[in-house]
Amino acid sequence: MLSVLRNWRRRRWLQHARLSEVEWQATVNRLPVLKRLNAIERERLRDLATLFLHEKALDLAGGLEETPEMGLLIAAQACLPVLNLGLDYYQGWSSLILYPEGFLTHHEYTDSSGLVHRFHRPLIGEAWERGPVILSWADIIDSLDRPGLNVVIHEMAHKLDMLTGPVNGLPPLHQGMPVRNWSRDFNEAYQRLCQDVDRGQPTALDPYAAENPGEFFAVLSETFFETPERVSGTYPQVYEQLKAFYRQDPLNRPPICTISS
Repeated sequence: MLSVLRNWRRRRWLQHARLSEVEWQATVNRLPVLKRLNAIERERLRDLATLFLHEKALDLAGGLEETPEMGLLIAAQACLPVLNLGLDYYQGWSSLILYPEGFLTHHEYTDSSGLVHRFHRPLIGEAWERGPVILSWADIIDSLDRPGLNVVIHEMAHKLDMLTGPVNGLPPLHQGMPVRNWSRDFNEAYQRLCQDVDRGQPTALDPYAAENPGEFFAVLSETFFETPERVSGTYPQVYEQLKAFYRQDPLNRPPICTISS
């Protein structure tokens, strides 16, 4: 019953507040990753981005002044992973916090002797379980000219991962996707990456992916959408798993899709 009511409200909102053609065209033109999409996919993404902006609050921090493009660029990228999954995959949280640049987060842990260690860690993005997504606007803009890097998709992947509990690289798999197969393919690829990083070998992924399995999934996700040939060429089994989970096949989309004005 709740889902029926939610879908009705969403349809009503789209009827009255759908992103205009001018707004959407300007957004697509700024985002190279969207130029792989066909016209039908871009229109579906337009609806999702409209609803995302309606359902998620954008809070500015650190003296950042809002511009019209901020919400549009974030929403379009955030909704790409759920293009064929639906916005309900982003349930359980309601806001994004946007800083002008990278930010410091406070962390602490207790070691085996009971001593508490406190430290600050510089970040460009962070996702809290059942809490906000925190992003750096400067790094969002910077990634537009750096194929393969996408801080928005990275943090959204963490949010999908969190749907099954702590971040560990295992999002909620669909029926017909055995967990054992996913774990096997991802573990083998992760161990291979870690070995390459330890040996100083070139890697298809940002070496940060070797931090832990959760970061591996997030980095793979952004690379899957931005430069899918890197994932397919290096980790073909993982590519197939991501294709099945996201229900998208970026490799079979044209590298550049001409968009009419």
